[in-house]
Amino acid sequence: MQKIEATRVSAPQNRRLVLLAYECLCTFEFGTAVEAFGRADELTGEPLYELSVASVEEGTFGAQGGVRLVVDGGLELLEGAGTIVIPGWRSVHEPAPARLIAALQKAHNDGSRIVSICAGSFVLGAAGLLDGKRATAHWNSTDILAQRFPKVQVEHGMIYVDEGSIITSAGGAAGVDLCLHLIRRDYGIEVANRTARRMVTPPMREGNQAQLIQQPVPLRQAKTLAPLLDDLRSHLNTPMVIEQLAVQAGMSRRTFLRRFHDATGTTPGEWMLTVRLEKACALLESGKMSVDSIAEQAGFGSPEALRHHFRQRLNTTPTRWRKEFRERDLVG
Repeated sequence: MQKIEATRVSAPQNRRLVLLAYECLCTFEFGTAVEAFGRADELTGEPLYELSVASVEEGTFGAQGGVRLVVDGGLELLEGAGTIVIPGWRSVHEPAPARLIAALQKAHNDGSRIVSICAGSFVLGAAGLLDGKRATAHWNSTDILAQRFPKVQVEHGMIYVDEGSIITSAGGAAGVDLCLHLIRRDYGIEVANRTARRMVTPPMREGNQAQLIQQPVPLRQAKTLAPLLDDLRSHLNTPMVIEQLAVQAGMSRRTFLRRFHDATGTTPGEWMLTVRLEKACALLESGKMSVDSIAEQAGFGSPEALRHHFRQRLNTTPTRWRKEFRERDLVG
């Protein structure tokens, strides 16, 4: 299989990313955003974004876990930001301050992209920025989100929802998926994959993947599927036959399917489709192969199949993906 060389990708037009902080800050979501957006890219040695932290409160304030913080500034930092990230909120039952609502409304009207993780959706809902849009939140609060903001189309099962200038995610690890999705949008799949490797996390989970995995950790010791998954990634052109994979894993068909879902949160077919799409995106961004060759290399078999899955999963075409990636590179 052809080795894809790393591509240096230019930054988006406005790299200023402001991370919100507040009393009783959700430190997991906050740390996730810092790790994804505030670290240097392995290839260039440069941070992907110019990150600063803006506090709702003045002076020193407390965060979850006994941490106290002093940050870069107040809500004035939101002015002119390319992206604003709301890492959770202290409670779905506690309203956001009026000054925060006003600052977010102004920033969005001025062109800022606003991202929320977990209960941050409730802040966006209170600001009216979710009206007429799809949104999600942690699975245990989506019903409350829907009741409180009836103009919002709440997606109860999705891990993140991208509405262009507004992006929301579920809680916990779904915030990692959202951050990688944003980096993939801004810089392309190679940079997102490098970020995922650094964070030791799967590089690409689609937003419509279910929040809840019934058995995320096996109840008993079992063979790892990691070698099998690595083998599948190396043989994208090989048809997937469940019975053969089960034999290779040393399991019955039923046990294999259950263990596969436990490990990946999805079915073998859906998992392989995501891997093939990831490969196709990387090949398109390299700009060196025809669509027909990419379809073959990525395991789709035909350009028609490749175009079909791009439309279904990515809402675009391979040609448009490549064109937009090049335009983003030139603009940056």
